[in-house]
Amino acid sequence: MSCLNNHVILVTGANRGQGKAIAQHLATMGAKVGIGARNYDEANVVAKMIGGDQAIPVQLDVTNELEWKSAVDKVINKFGKLEVLVNNAGALKRKPFTETTLDDYQQLINVNQLGVFMGMQAVIPQMEKQQKGSIINNVSISAFAPISQSSVYAATKASVVAMSKAAAIELGPKGIRVNMVHPGGVDTEMATQGKHVPVYYDSVPLGRIGQPIEIARAVAFLASDESSYCTGTEIVVDGGMTLGTSDE
Repeated sequence: MSCLNNHVILVTGANRGQGKAIAQHLATMGAKVGIGARNYDEANVVAKMIGGDQAIPVQLDVTNELEWKSAVDKVINKFGKLEVLVNNAGALKRKPFTETTLDDYQQLINVNQLGVFMGMQAVIPQMEKQQKGSIINNVSISAFAPISQSSVYAATKASVVAMSKAAAIELGPKGIRVNMVHPGGVDTEMATQGKHVPVYYDSVPLGRIGQPIEIARAVAFLASDESSYCTGTEIVVDGGMTLGTSDE
């Protein structure tokens, strides 16, 4: 099992869904966690659930460069270092291609693409000083296997893959690793829109939708020293969805 004792980690979008599960799981493994979220009150609730000695709430709208700097400074001031960034915050918008507006596209670029870019830039100076760091970008299988009515979402996710790989090459000599997790369908409000889990998931090879903890476990591996020789790596956690359906 991966050990994260005394690792300091900032997780974005950690107030709910996958981000909350990731933050909680990393804390159970010994990590100190910054709970980054646009909604500070919700971040504070999660931090209190984890415990004040192990987690702090951090105001962080990932589209705001000044909030990125403030968030990173707050985590370092509290825990003395910052070894891992989990870029988890994301936005999904599904519309037919011909009905998708430029504003729709720009909104997703701002969150899914530029938010990741600004986050990586914000943590690199500290990681360079330490000569050690792990950046984990929580992407999506949509980056290489998009679904209908999600063209701009898929485009922003694919851009993060290319950026992550290029950054991994450049940052490797500085001791900084950059890796990706690609979730398939995960049982969160974003995926289900607050409705029942679609019956489609009965037909994927593992016969069910994924759970947030299953994404968290992949993130924990990439955050830990057990993945010390992994960079530019893509871990797919999709129950076999991208393999095709399991028709009998």
